[in-house]
Amino acid sequence: MQLRYGINPQRSKAHASPTTPGSYPIQVLHGQPSYINMLDALNAWQLVHEANQALGKPAAASFKHLSPAGAALSGPIDQVTAELHGIDSERITGLASAYLRARDADPKSSYGDFAAVSHPVDASLADLLTGMVCDGIIAPGFEPGTVEQLSKKKNGRFLIMEAAPRFIPPEQESREVYGVRLTQDRDRVRLSQDLFELIVGEALPTKALDDLLLGLAVLRYTQSNSVCYLRDGMALGIGAGQQSRVDCTRLAGAKADSWWLRRHPAVRGLPFVPHIRRQEKINWQIRFIEGDLTPQEHQRFTQVLTEPADELTSAQRATWRRRLTGVAFASDGYLPFRDNIDHAHRHGVTYIAEPGGSIRSDEVADACREHGITLAHTSLRLFHH
Repeated sequence: MQLRYGINPQRSKAHASPTTPGSYPIQVLHGQPSYINMLDALNAWQLVHEANQALGKPAAASFKHLSPAGAALSGPIDQVTAELHGIDSERITGLASAYLRARDADPKSSYGDFAAVSHPVDASLADLLTGMVCDGIIAPGFEPGTVEQLSKKKNGRFLIMEAAPRFIPPEQESREVYGVRLTQDRDRVRLSQDLFELIVGEALPTKALDDLLLGLAVLRYTQSNSVCYLRDGMALGIGAGQQSRVDCTRLAGAKADSWWLRRHPAVRGLPFVPHIRRQEKINWQIRFIEGDLTPQEHQRFTQVLTEPADELTSAQRATWRRRLTGVAFASDGYLPFRDNIDHAHRHGVTYIAEPGGSIRSDEVADACREHGITLAHTSLRLFHH
């Protein structure tokens, strides 16, 4: 398969070929993918496919640069998300709800994403995607008329790829780097609730088990180091590709806070001028929440409001954050220090799953007891590079 270009346009010659001749896991129905498009599609499809197999619900992911910006199972659309996208939450199907919930985790980063869903694209999802800034989608099928509808996006450059759900990948996988071929066994450990060994606290409730299991599927296809905050079957914040695990914890926690603060009355009530574009509104909400507008940004912000907006005080932020509870937290590697627990606690975390095995695991467990957090070990590291 000839690709549009490699990782960057100056790498003009690029192609993809199946490991087993004639056995492709995907088929391009429309458009010409780039190297990164292929990596996003292949990783995103594996995530939603495994999440669906583990949890039995439609799953979706919003991918950017080889990591998910968000991932979710089908579920209810809250009023904030429905208002932002101008939709009737009662009319959104399970699959469309999964993608909308996935995209709502970090809507700033999801701008121009690659979407993946675990079930065939239906009319409801196609209609939703038509109004989104999205570069492509991978799914195990498409209902009649949806390919034709989506192929008109981006002036006909929208990528449409079909996954083969029964495809069985080879036992080993390889890559070449600077003249060296690296080969390893494929990770075939099945994600299930049997992985969780209770270390601190009482038995994990079903809802928390489902969130943590979704978190493992997310981490398996997120660039390491990585952690994930989840609640109600959706990611609230994903921290990816940091050299320090606590930096992942803080980054993902800030994203979870942003998701929650977008539900604060002061943010929902920002008096935007009429007809402001959805993405512009999202971006300004997030910058308002972050609270560190540059002088130039502050001037532009006043121009998109009909009247001045009061700043969110530290006390208001703290009071609102305390209302976020029942959050699950999953890590792709063991937590080396208790600082991860202390930071996670600040973002409403009640349940944690990590591989375990740190020389300071006892300190981590003690921190969980101190904060009233239930801790489970998986004995499964999920590094992804």
